[in-house]
Formats: sequence, structure tokens, C-alpha cells
Amino acid sequence: MNNKLLSRLASVVFCLYVAACSVPANMQKDVTIKVPDSFGDSKDSSTAAVIKWRDFFKDENLAVLIDSALKNNQELNITLQEINIAKNDIRFRKAAYLPFIGIGGAAGIDKSGLYTSKGASDASNQVMPGKSFPDPLPDYLVGVNLSWEVDIWKKLRNSKNAAVNRYLASVEGKNFMVTHLIAEIAASYYELLALDNQLDILRKNIAIQQNALEIVKLEKNSARVTELAVKKFEAEVLKNQSRQYEILQMITVTENRINFLVGRFPQPVKRTTGDFLNMRPDSLAAGVPAQLLKNRPDIRQTEQRLIASRLEVKAVRAEFYPSLTIRSGAGYNAFNPKYLINTPQSLIYMLAGDLMAPLINRNAIKAEYYSANARQVQAVYDYERTLLSACIEVSNQLLGITNLKKNYELKEKQVEALNASIDISTILFRSARADYMEVLMTQRDALDARFELIDTRKQQFMAMINLYRALGGGWR
Repeated sequence: MNNKLLSRLASVVFCLYVAACSVPANMQKDVTIKVPDSFGDSKDSSTAAVIKWRDFFKDENLAVLIDSALKNNQELNITLQEINIAKNDIRFRKAAYLPFIGIGGAAGIDKSGLYTSKGASDASNQVMPGKSFPDPLPDYLVGVNLSWEVDIWKKLRNSKNAAVNRYLASVEGKNFMVTHLIAEIAASYYELLALDNQLDILRKNIAIQQNALEIVKLEKNSARVTELAVKKFEAEVLKNQSRQYEILQMITVTENRINFLVGRFPQPVKRTTGDFLNMRPDSLAAGVPAQLLKNRPDIRQTEQRLIASRLEVKAVRAEFYPSLTIRSGAGYNAFNPKYLINTPQSLIYMLAGDLMAPLINRNAIKAEYYSANARQVQAVYDYERTLLSACIEVSNQLLGITNLKKNYELKEKQVEALNASIDISTILFRSARADYMEVLMTQRDALDARFELIDTRKQQFMAMINLYRALGGGWR
């Protein structure tokens, strides 16, 4: 008897050993790229990413809009709920490696035929002197059950830790959304200021052109120009008057884009008034690329996802190993409620341990294991792509700021020259030393140059905002 028992135990142990030894090889991939030492020639470690957005954006009207968006933006609030979902997943995973204990009761009735083995046995047996089993037979049960999977291979613990990293990734995802939300509102706000100034310049230019039109009409009356010159100037005035409404429409669209981001219905956006060209974007310190690992929420998000994917591979790999489950229960069972709590007559209990390992059909586990490895490789590539994209974004914005500064300086000189040429062309036209087309083209070129100058200033602010975002600023 003992030899048979030992033989069976040896067979079970051998099967478990074979199952454990045939686990597929680990296929995890490591990160291969490394960040450069610096952005260009500068190795200054100070970075604008550590500046809080309230200190970075000094315009009070813009600060009010950002603060309102951080409270009311629907997409951001959706992301906050995703964080709560990830937090609850941690609780679920954590509970998985604790014992499951349940308490309950049951009641029922059983009628067996007299000419059955159970019915005949109950009829012939007596539970107490002179008393046999009731027919039909009631059944009452109260008890406590316990089931606990012993986490031998850290399968459950790794699943819980992976959920923790998924939660941290969702937090970083929220921070990444905050940086983009702040940058988008700031960019739209400065675009609005630029449109306001373009509209103001256009209206001033219309006044100048209307004055030039009156001069041309006088020149026509004195037969110095023809009706063609008058119609050309009238057409130019009408073109710029219609252009006003294009800018007004763009202002409305930009205001409503801000209203949407702030989470409110269409309404005028309160903003700073004044000469947009006199506003100068701040210069920013970029720091070194290695600081992006700490400051960029999207890099930190992909890093947490990478850690989670590696833990999930370990958790799935543990499915190939034997699992130990302990089951136990205790309670009272009787056919009459008055005997239910009699001890030890009605007391029941059970204790068992299950040691199980997949042996034959393990394709489902293999498929999940290979998928987990593939997701881990994806996470590596995603991390590398995010890191590469961050470094390129910063480099692009740094170079853009330098080029836009030189561009603005040259366009400023162009505007000054064209402004002077308007007065010169008007004087020459009055003295018949220039024709009307020179005056018309000079005014047109001057207006376009002013618009381009405002647009360049807007692009400077956009580059400043984008660099602040690319460095990882705004979420603090």
C-alpha cells in the first residue's frame, strides 16, 4: 500500500517537474538608445521645465483661462476618471493574493424513494433511540469557507505591481494632457492677440487708403489721372474692408476654441489690449537632454508602461509552474434547526490542498505568454520613440527661436522702410513724379509686411510655448 502511494506521488512530482522545465525562454527586449549629452553646444543644466505655469505665463487674463480649463475641461476630467479606474485595478489585484473568505447558510429538503439505497438506509437507521430520519429530510447548513492561492512564484504579486505601474502611467498621462492643454490655450490666446492687432492695423490702413482715394479723385478732376486710377483705389479699399470680416470670423473661431478648452459656451474672451509687437517672448533655458527623462510626463508614462509590461511577462510566465491552492471550511449541518449548533455532533469541517500544473494542452498559456512578450517589445519601442521625439522637438524649437528672432529683426526693418515709402510715394504722386500704381503697390506691400511682422511675433510666442511644453513644463 505504501509502495503504491509513493509511486503515485513520484509520478505526480515527475509530471510537475516536466511541466516546470518546459517553460518557453524569456524574450524580453532592453532599451538600446541613449540620449545625447547636450542640445547643441550648450551644456547648461538649468531648464525652464521646473518653472510652474503660473510663474511662466504672467498675463493675468491668460492665467484665469488656464486655471478655469484645469477645472472644467471635459477631456481632462475623463482622464482623471481613468486614474480612478487604474487605482481600483490595484485594489483588485492586491486582493487576489489574499485569502478569500466567505460566510453563508443554506436550507433545503430531500425526498428519497424508499426502494433506493439511500431511502432504505435512512429508514433503517435511527439518529436517536426510537427516532429515525425524517421523511422528507430537511437540510440546514451554516459555515465559513476559505480559499487561498499561495503566491509561490509571485504571479499575483507581479500582477499587482504591474497594476501599480499602470496607475502611475495614467497619472503621468494626466500630467502630459495638462501640459498640452496649457500650451494649447496659451497658443490660442496669443493667436487672438495677433488677430486683434492685425484687425487694428487693417482698419488704420483702410483710413490711409480712403485718404489716398480722395487725393486720386482730386487728381482726376484736374485731369492728371484717369478714371482707371480711381477705380483701382476704390477696389483696394473695398478689398481691405471685406478682409476685416475674414479676420473677425477668425477671431470668433479662436475665441470659441478657447471656450471649448475652458469648458464653457461661446462668449467673448477677456484679453490684454495693446501693441502686440511690443510684447516680447521670454528666453528659455533648455538644460540637457537627460533632464527630459524626469520632466517629460509622456516619457515617464511610457517608462511606467514598460515596467508594467515586464512584470506582466513574469506573471504570465508563472502560469507554467505548479500552483498551490489551500481550501478549508467549517460550520454546522443538521436536518433539524434545534440540532444545528450541537457540538460536536453537527460540526463539519474540511481542509485540502491542491497542487496543479498545466501538462498537456498549454497552448492558451503559451499564446498569452508570447503576446505579453510582444507587448513588452512594443513598450520598449514606444519608450524609445517617445524619447527620440522629445529630443527632436526641443532641438526644433531651439533652432526655431533663433531663426525667428533673426527673421523678426529683418521684417521690422522692412516695415520701417515701407512705412517711409508710403509718405514718399504720396508726395511724389502729388508732384506728378510717381504714378498711382506705385502708391497703390507701396500701400499694399506695407500692409502685407505689417501682417507678416505680427505673424512672425506670434510664431515667436508659439515657439516659446512649444519649447516650454517640449521641455516638460506646465504640469507642476
